[in-house]
Amino acid sequence: MKEMTSELRRIPPGPTERYNTSQDLLAWMSDQFMQFGDIFSASVYGTNVYVVSDPAYADHVLRKNWQNYKKGQAIKRIGLLLGNGLMVSEGELWKSQRRMIQPAFHDKAIGGLTAVITAANLKLLGKWKRAAQDKVSVNITNDISHMILSIVLTSIFGEDYEQVAPHFDIVSDESARNIQFAQTFRPLGKMVLEIAAKRRKDNIRATDILGMLMAARDRDSGHLMPDNQLASEIMTLVVAGHETTAGTLNWTWYLLSKNPEAEEKLSQELDLLLQDDVPQLSDLHKFSYTRQVIEETLRMYPAGWLMTRKALKDDQIGDYFVPAGTEIYISPYLIQRHPALWRDPDRFHPERFDPGQAGDRHELAMLPFSAGPRKCIGEMLARIEMQIHLMMIAKHLRLRHTSEQPLELEAGVNLRAKHDFIMMPEIRRSN
Repeated sequence: MKEMTSELRRIPPGPTERYNTSQDLLAWMSDQFMQFGDIFSASVYGTNVYVVSDPAYADHVLRKNWQNYKKGQAIKRIGLLLGNGLMVSEGELWKSQRRMIQPAFHDKAIGGLTAVITAANLKLLGKWKRAAQDKVSVNITNDISHMILSIVLTSIFGEDYEQVAPHFDIVSDESARNIQFAQTFRPLGKMVLEIAAKRRKDNIRATDILGMLMAARDRDSGHLMPDNQLASEIMTLVVAGHETTAGTLNWTWYLLSKNPEAEEKLSQELDLLLQDDVPQLSDLHKFSYTRQVIEETLRMYPAGWLMTRKALKDDQIGDYFVPAGTEIYISPYLIQRHPALWRDPDRFHPERFDPGQAGDRHELAMLPFSAGPRKCIGEMLARIEMQIHLMMIAKHLRLRHTSEQPLELEAGVNLRAKHDFIMMPEIRRSN
């Protein structure tokens, strides 16, 4: 009996030395993965951590036994930025908030935002076309970041966009997500509540996202969202709505510039199928290769490169015992480049997402938007934004990355390139 108990309480192997905070965490985790495999234990930030890179293990934590796992260490940093919004909250508060916010991301609501998305992209296309004609380079990292932020702020604040936009420029202008950023960003919640108060006073029932959240009522109590919670949710939507979309598009253009065959195949699809400069929402599904390009970018450079959870009670992951209080680190970056799951995992190859190529790959071999009940609420909107952008721009332009500077990753709250991408736009000639 003792032998069986000991066997059931096996602890994964792992490094004997603690993680040194001066090291890049992603690089360190990658090194340990190469040595110890799909699950290893380590001391990270003074806490006992299991790092798991098997989709089945991730599935257990995020979906099958998700109620035993609350948000882990990484969320504390996000909480400093955003307050107790949907990304941070737990338990009954999270359930209530999720139900109240969900209608803002239903198909009909998202469909109503396509005009905002296309208008912002037409403006950006004009700027990049002029740069191509003048033969001058553009900072695509900066330009895309500001364009996506304008979409996010217009979607949330509607006619109050002009009032709020200058104050939220920090989201695009400052890439760090540290204490200094939080000290500047968090006070903007007061402005959100001032706008909400004015709308109530003037009896304005807006159809933007702020208006929808102001009108939302808890299903059980019938109560409106408290003001402090409203501010936290709006601040969360600003940052979350910006980061993944802007970051992924930044990486997409970099990868296309390094892979001219994929760029040409994308161009051919757009020449064949995209009749007008402004794509129709109902037609997006026809552009299969465009979607594959985006999916492959999400695979190689997931903005949310690390998810952390904390075990509330003892558990078992595979052959290993998980004591209550253990932090579980799940890295989409490691899973989505796992050599046992992906052929040539470091190669940009959108065709791997052709419907006939999936094979028996685990569903959670891809999880750029997480999985389970806490999957990103804005995934569909983000995918539509990315596809419309890519279609509108790539139909008319190529972007050439000419820098000889080696690519350096910055794995902070989000996975970024350490340096902005400066590119030369060129006018495409349609076939």
